[in-house]
Amino acid sequence: MDHISRAQGVILSEARGLKLLAESLDDNFNLAVELALGIKGRIAVTGMGKSGHIARKVAATLASTGSPAFFLHPAEAAHGDLGMLEAEKDLLLAFSNSGETPELSLVLEFCARNRIPIIGLTASPKSLLGGQADIAITLPVLEEACPLGCAPTTSTTMMLAFGDALALSLLSAKGFTVEDFHKYHPGGKLGSRLLKVGDLMHTGDELPLASPTKRMYEVLVVMTSKRLGCLGVVERGVLTGIITDGDLRRHMGPDLLSSKTEEIMTRNPVSFSPETLAAKALAKMREKSITNAFVLSPDKKPLGLIHIHDLLAAGV
Repeated sequence: MDHISRAQGVILSEARGLKLLAESLDDNFNLAVELALGIKGRIAVTGMGKSGHIARKVAATLASTGSPAFFLHPAEAAHGDLGMLEAEKDLLLAFSNSGETPELSLVLEFCARNRIPIIGLTASPKSLLGGQADIAITLPVLEEACPLGCAPTTSTTMMLAFGDALALSLLSAKGFTVEDFHKYHPGGKLGSRLLKVGDLMHTGDELPLASPTKRMYEVLVVMTSKRLGCLGVVERGVLTGIITDGDLRRHMGPDLLSSKTEEIMTRNPVSFSPETLAAKALAKMREKSITNAFVLSPDKKPLGLIHIHDLLAAGV
């Protein structure tokens, strides 16, 4: 049996569904976005069976991209979970390919009584959901990718894509930024990728600093006590150079301790702003084979110091 041909057929079938969905979107999608932007409460996303699994994921995507949302199980709704909905504030986003899912009926009735607007996604605009929805989005009618024509596949793929399209349209309309995204994703690899140098840098009394005319016998005491493996040379508050362990090795000799810092330092060292993504800083430090870099203000004054170990320890 050629399993690859079967798999390709499934994927291509679902891809056709996505193409048709994109082409079928009309002004109702604009109205749905505007409706979601105007609510005072949260978006309750609901669906039963496979549509419910999609609804749960869409709720998570909405919540993580700046649109507060939660999943409402339609079967549990009639047993107390309707209390999760707030009258005249929330919005219901309902998924049902047939539009006739029995468990949805009580949820739709509750929303109608409590002036909770409904966005319905269904392949049957004349169904219960299509008729009750304030804004009905019609899914293209296609056979499922399942060879039996039974398992929800193409239809749920289109639902998932619609949910992503809605969530990211709201993200753009709200001006949601990378900083906002990091606020909701502080953990895991994604969170570490969004960290900035300013989140990890050493500051204040931790910074090893000295003037250009300081003698190296004094400077070595500062470097040793701060334990960061380098020292910034500062004149009138502005960083003019850096002294690292490598600089000390290159200038090792009988005159090292009596030398001035300006005679030993590396001028125009690599530096970052506090807004630099930590991942970008790590790549630059590896490229330049350095382990430390100062973090500077726009006028070149030291704000902090980043060590490559700090970046690695944060999982960048």
